[in-house]
Order: sequence, then structure tokens, then C-alpha cells
Amino acid sequence: MANTLTNLIPDIYRALDVVSRELVGFIPSVARDSTADRVAANQTLRIPIAPTNAAGGNISPAMALPSASDQTIANATLTISKQRFFPFSWTGEEQKAVDYGPSFLTLKQYQIAQAIRAAVNEIEADIAVAAYKGASRAYGTAGTAPFGTAGDYSDAAQTRKILADNGAPLSDLSLIMNTVAGANIRGKQAQNHMAGDTSIQRQGVLLDINGFSLRESAQVQAVTKGTGASYLVNNAGGYSVGATTIAADTGTGTILAGDIITFAGDTNKYIVASALSGGSLTIAAPGLRQSLADNTAITVGNSYAANIGFSRNSILLATRLPAIPAEGDLASDRLTVADPNSGIMLEFATYPGYRMNVYHVSVCWGVSVIKPEHVAILLG
Repeated sequence: MANTLTNLIPDIYRALDVVSRELVGFIPSVARDSTADRVAANQTLRIPIAPTNAAGGNISPAMALPSASDQTIANATLTISKQRFFPFSWTGEEQKAVDYGPSFLTLKQYQIAQAIRAAVNEIEADIAVAAYKGASRAYGTAGTAPFGTAGDYSDAAQTRKILADNGAPLSDLSLIMNTVAGANIRGKQAQNHMAGDTSIQRQGVLLDINGFSLRESAQVQAVTKGTGASYLVNNAGGYSVGATTIAADTGTGTILAGDIITFAGDTNKYIVASALSGGSLTIAAPGLRQSLADNTAITVGNSYAANIGFSRNSILLATRLPAIPAEGDLASDRLTVADPNSGIMLEFATYPGYRMNVYHVSVCWGVSVIKPEHVAILLG
């Protein structure tokens, strides 16, 4: 076949230049798993998680050895859950027709750009959804964009405080925001960074604030709250600090994963990890920050925009190219290209038919929050 991907290489790279202007913040900020190429679709990759060491004791000299102190090693899981292709096709007659107008190669370039854009945005959105559903706690006011007061960086400082209190490593933090929060940074906070640095004003680059690398994403999620109301804690003995499973009764409506809930007398805003079902819900680790009495009122917070602050290694993304049978398939040519904006490797393949070609842009991926304690939501 004359129309192979070898001939498309110049158009592919022009397309990458277009897509690199998309707002992608999560993908460059999360951890990437290099072993994903060994994991089949829907197969589980397990990541070991060491437990907290609460076995400290006093040193007492003796002629006998101390007893063993065994630990149970937990694990987080990641699955290559998506195998996606983004296709477009041309017949010979269609190519001939457009060559008298806008040019077939020009239109193909635009189609490649849109395929890359769709693939990267879907991966970015999956990370954003996993992040808000897997976060530990939240700060801010639902429905109010952060950084709205000039010179006030407390939104970032308080989000960082949640991560610091949870023991997150503070050396590689990111805060991914929607463009509303980004506009506040540029318009209301930028003047505080102008001494010796004009990058915000002239280049549109968001700087580090309170230890966070600030990035924008087009895929920051707008979360619609559940309908739950009038629920009370349902446990005669109450709950201790660190509890994550909370029984609830008397109320009506739904409490969904990702909802923000508060308990009367406790100012912490907890993220629901598992929806209310069978009379109980779960909140993400590290769980309750203070003890909870029976019949304490539970309030479901308002809908919000889920800006996310996190440590890189708290969220894991695994991507790979789709597997090909050892005998090959019907593709006449293949090319692997890295999207320069996100770093995602994408496969381009052409499948010849009868007087037409179908082109596929393909990638496989999975995402998991492996350390909820190191993820926090900045409400918007």
C-alpha cells in the first residue's frame, strides 16, 4: 500500500506540535510505572505498602534476643483497565476529492491532532477522577475558586498542611487546578512574583507556591454531590481516631464516593472513599482525625471543583502500547511516537482495506491512587 505511516511521519510531528498546547497537568505530575509492559489487560499489578510501625519499645540489656516482630505487608493494586483506539479513515476517492481543495495531508494532520488530543485527555481525566475519589481530606469552600484574594496564598498553605500532617514527602508536590483558579493566580497573585521573574505575566507559566508545582488541567473534575441528608453516626461505642469505616442511619438519599462529609464538632472535611451502602461508608486513609461519638450528625458538603494537591508517588499511572499477536495482525505499518507534552507513548497504525485505509491511534493504561494520605483536594 502506498499510504503507510512511514509517509505520515511529517504530519504526525506537526500534529504533536498542535496538541502540545493542550492543558495537561496530571500526567506529568504522577508517578509512572515502567513495568506496565509486562501486565496484560485486566491483569492486576500489586504495589507493596509497608505498614506503620507502632511496635517501638524500650531498650533493656539482656542475654536473650528480643522476640521477632512480624509485619503484614499490604498492597495497592493497579489494573491496565483501558485499551483504547481513536480511528479515522479515508477512501481513495475522498483523498482525490480534497486534494483539489484543503489538501488531504492537511486534513489528515488535523485528524491526527484530534486523535492524540482525545487519547491524552481521556488519560488525564481518568487520573483526575481517581485522584478526587482517592483523596484523604479537603480544604476550601465548595463553589468558590481558590486564590481569589490578592496576596493570599493560604489555600495552598492549608492544602500543604493536610499533606504534611499525613506524613507525605514534601519534596515533590504538585497542585493541579482548573483554569478558574489559574486565572486567579495570574490575575490576582502574579504581581507578588514579578520581582526578578516575569514568567507568569509574559509566558503564562505558573510558579511554585508553598512547595507546590502549580499546573493547570482541562480535566479537573466538577463533582456533583450526593443527595444524602440527616444521617447520624450509628455505633454505640463511637469511633476512635484513625477509623475509616463509619456506620450511618436515619438519613435519606445518597452519599457517593468523592463526596465531602463533615461530622458535627470536627472541622475536618473528609473524602468518601466508598459510597454509603448497607448502612456504612468508608473515608480515605488516614481516617478520622478525632474521635467520633454515636449519633453525631453527618453533613454532605456542596458540589465542588476538585483541584488536587498531591505527592508524586501517591498516584500511579501505567501506560503501554497495545499488544500484538506473535504472528502479527492486519496492520500494514506501525509507528510509535511520544507526545512531547504528556510523555505518553502512542501507537499509530494503518489498516488497509478495499480502496480505503483506516488509521488508528492507540494506547493502553491504568491509574491507581496508592497512597490516599498523600492526596488532598483544594475545593473550588
